[in-house]
Amino acid sequence: MISRRTFLSILFATCLAVINWLNFTPNAQALGGKLPTINQLAPEFTLPTNTGNGKISLADFRGQWVVLYFYPQDFTSGCTIEARRFQQDLSKYIEKNTQVIGISVDDVDSHAEFCDSEGLKFPLLADTKGTVSKAYGSWMSFFSMRHSFIIDPQGILRATFVKVNPSIHSREVLAELSKLQSSVS
Repeated sequence: MISRRTFLSILFATCLAVINWLNFTPNAQALGGKLPTINQLAPEFTLPTNTGNGKISLADFRGQWVVLYFYPQDFTSGCTIEARRFQQDLSKYIEKNTQVIGISVDDVDSHAEFCDSEGLKFPLLADTKGTVSKAYGSWMSFFSMRHSFIIDPQGILRATFVKVNPSIHSREVLAELSKLQSSVS
């Protein structure tokens, strides 16, 4: 015999699945919510960081390409691997007039420690309330999903990555960035 609590849990999960299925649009959904639309202005933001003047806005990088990557937490294995790969490839991004920016729910102090311990030379932003993660469809209850976005120099979102393998992700992003940049040259 099934308990009332189990039955209600199954019913609730089924209802959520049906609602999600009814609203399903393959290019706009990710596990973390509704993704911003490709070829539209990327959602603007200003967040605290451990670098520079203490805050960074997307608008600060007009005239440059931006790789914006969301990750769950500083010092975890997958996030550390992903950050190391972006750092290893940082000179290639710089050659392509591209700024790499990481975002998670960790606070500025955690980001400072993470950057110091891993030798990261790109900014990590503190989205402690998940506001920006939500705007980019990368929010999952209390942490950011592993999603990445390429934004062009005019602030237009050009590419989205939702199935990210931290070990090879930076290479995938560089390949897509090269394609995008060659198509506008």
